Amino acid sequence: MSRSLRRGGTAAIVLALAAVSLSACAAGGSAETQQIKPDSPATSLGADLKLNAIVVVVSQDQSPGQPGAANLTVNISNTGSTPQTLTNVTVAGTAATLDDSTGAPAPGGIVIPANGAVALGASGQPSAQLSSVTLTAGGYTPASFTFSSAGKVDSSALVTPAQGPFQSYGPASPSGSASPLASGSAGASASPAASGSATASAGASTSATTSAPASTTGSPSSGASH
Repeated sequence: MSRSLRRGGTAAIVLALAAVSLSACAAGGSAETQQIKPDSPATSLGADLKLNAIVVVVSQDQSPGQPGAANLTVNISNTGSTPQTLTNVTVAGTAATLDDSTGAPAPGGIVIPANGAVALGASGQPSAQLSSVTLTAGGYTPASFTFSSAGKVDSSALVTPAQGPFQSYGPASPSGSASPLASGSAGASASPAASGSATASAGASTSATTSAPASTTGSPSSGASH
């Protein structure tokens, strides 16, 4: 085989692989696409359930080894003909709270439809949240998933801070965290105004008191002229 033919054959193989890769990316979020395993932890349960990109997102300012809130993100696909219900999730031995796509509690679990998928933790999707769990960003932690009919599967999850591509997946800040700053600002801005008002009122009162005697002394002189 000539050198030019060998070069042509190699180029054809590279182009073919590139085409396969692009077609997979263009496939979107179908159940088949969900089976492509990323670098983050992934597992499966039986022949139908695939769990990909298992990641626990913690707050940016959470200190290593200290408890804090966290959100779990995972793509769960079901290639079977029967729906599966995710009934329980634990991370580092702590049970997560399951909410449906509207943010309402889902005590009955989260349904993974037949031949469908759920991106747990994504915008407009069901979620699994932990109010307090001790994790260290940059490492891995145990995670387990229990389904109503398929059973339980144990895996690991990557722990990452809410930064970069995971910024929008992080836990919400505590509702009271901004209160001290807000009240402090309000106090600082209101005090000078209140003080100024009091000073102005006092000045007005003093002015009125000063003008009152002047009008009183003017009255007798008026009578004397008559």
